[in-house]
Amino acid sequence: MPDFHYTARTATGAKVSGTIDATTEREAVQMLARKTLFPLKFTTDAVATAKTSRKRVKGQIMATVYSQLSSLIRSGVPLLRSIAILRDQASNKTLHYCLSEIHGQIEDGVTLADAMKEFPRVFNEVAVNMARAGAEGGFLEDALERVAKFTEQQEDLKSETIGQLAYPLFLGTIGSIIVSCLVIFFVPKFGEMFDNLRERGELPLMTDWLLNFSDALRGPTALVAAFFFAALGITVYNYLQTEAGKRLRDLIKIRLPLVGSIFQAFAVARFCRVLGTMLRNGVPILKSLMISSDAAGNRVLSEAIDQATENISSGQSLSKPLGKSGYFPVTVVEMIAVAEESNTLDDVLIDIADSLELRTSRRLTLAVRLLEPIMLLIMAAAVLVVVIALLLPVIKMSSAL
Repeated sequence: MPDFHYTARTATGAKVSGTIDATTEREAVQMLARKTLFPLKFTTDAVATAKTSRKRVKGQIMATVYSQLSSLIRSGVPLLRSIAILRDQASNKTLHYCLSEIHGQIEDGVTLADAMKEFPRVFNEVAVNMARAGAEGGFLEDALERVAKFTEQQEDLKSETIGQLAYPLFLGTIGSIIVSCLVIFFVPKFGEMFDNLRERGELPLMTDWLLNFSDALRGPTALVAAFFFAALGITVYNYLQTEAGKRLRDLIKIRLPLVGSIFQAFAVARFCRVLGTMLRNGVPILKSLMISSDAAGNRVLSEAIDQATENISSGQSLSKPLGKSGYFPVTVVEMIAVAEESNTLDDVLIDIADSLELRTSRRLTLAVRLLEPIMLLIMAAAVLVVVIALLLPVIKMSSAL
């Protein structure tokens, strides 16, 4: 909550200055009025306000906000009063600030959608446009309820994916630490024992490689390699921040073996769900396509969708350019084509999204379940290689004795 530094006059005309904690300037004026002070000038900590407005709010919290706002409006509570209620109970500082600003703007005659648009990191394009369509069509509570369900579904999918990948990543991290400690700290202790075998040229090749690799990790070569890979990583990271790099990254994601189809299916499902939800709420198809293009989260698919948008603006169908791009499954393209002919595109798109997410979640679950034993096998194989490499010379020396 920003601090407002004020200069005001009392009822007797005396000039006073001070600081007051308030979310907006309007709220600060009201607080001073209750103290019988008449403000002359306000200044605020712009840095703190900017930092607050730039922060994100978790999707699950936003889903609850949309749902509660929908319920309040459906119950007959006026919009301004509904937003004030949500603002007062918001524990998140960023959300409290945004709702306070939206409340003040609506009091000044700004529409809900335009007020929400001022905070793109909190209210995404889907929510803004559906709020605009709902306000214009007289179904604002229904539009907000659907935004809540859509946001909650996306958050559940994200949480499920992260949860499924957490254990394999944990195994990989622990396995890498264990093997690294073995090679760097444990293996060198055997080096002196095998010096005689190495001098006579009788040291097994696997053991020789392991000892050389351990020496390299502990020597200046490791530092040079670390600097090289760090520089390479920074270069690649900077390139991936460019438009060409982001497009290349998205293309690689959907072209990867095994997991590429999973990334592609989730992107197509996001596109279908956003487009279907917006069409169901009365948003024009061209506007819906432009918004759902960004919602896909993949620039390669977005380019195909943009091409489809151009075709629709010239009077053609949606399914043909999507099919020609090669990035949309044939079954999805066929279902869209049939839906266009029967004028049920919004319902079919939602069904496609549900089906894709369900099938892809099952595939992801299966892939993760297979990944866990694979990670265990890799860890066991790495440890086994170290053990065998150290035991071979010991066995050879004992045989000679």
